Amino acid sequence: MSKVLSIPSATSAEATAHFAARLRHETDVSDVHADLEARVPGLFVVDSRSLEAWQQGHLPGALHLPTGEVAARAAELIPADTVVVTYCWGPGCNGATRAALEFAKLGYQVKEMIGGYEYWVREGLPVRTGDDLIRRPADDLTAVSLGIVCGC
Repeated sequence: MSKVLSIPSATSAEATAHFAARLRHETDVSDVHADLEARVPGLFVVDSRSLEAWQQGHLPGALHLPTGEVAARAAELIPADTVVVTYCWGPGCNGATRAALEFAKLGYQVKEMIGGYEYWVREGLPVRTGDDLIRRPADDLTAVSLGIVCGC
C-alpha cells in the first residue's frame, strides 16, 4: 500500500485554492531580497525579533518591531496602505506568524517570509550588523552554488 496515495489527493480545484492561498500569505527570502534590491514602493519588511537578535544581524532595509510592540507602534511607523512582510529566526520559530497575525488584526495586508533570518543567511544574502554589511557563504543545501538563482 502506498504511503503517498493512502490519503486521496485533492482535486485540481482544491489544490489550486490551497496553493493560491499559501502564496497570498507567504513569500520567500529570494523574492523579498529582489524586492528590497528594487526598492519596491509600498512594502515594509519587519523583523519581529528581540533587540539582541536584531543587533546580531538583520535584513538590510528591514524595520525592527518586536511582536509584542506591533499593536502599540505599527500605526506610527508603517502606513496603513502598505504590505508588511514579517520575519523572525527561521522555520523552527513561529514569531513571524505571530507578528503577521498582529498586523492583520490591525488591518494591514501582510505576508510571512518563510525561512526567516536563518534562510536569508544560509542563502548568502547580505546581513546588516551595526554599520557593517556582511555575507556568509551560501549553503549549497539551500541555494544554488556560484550565485546562480534556482529559477523557481
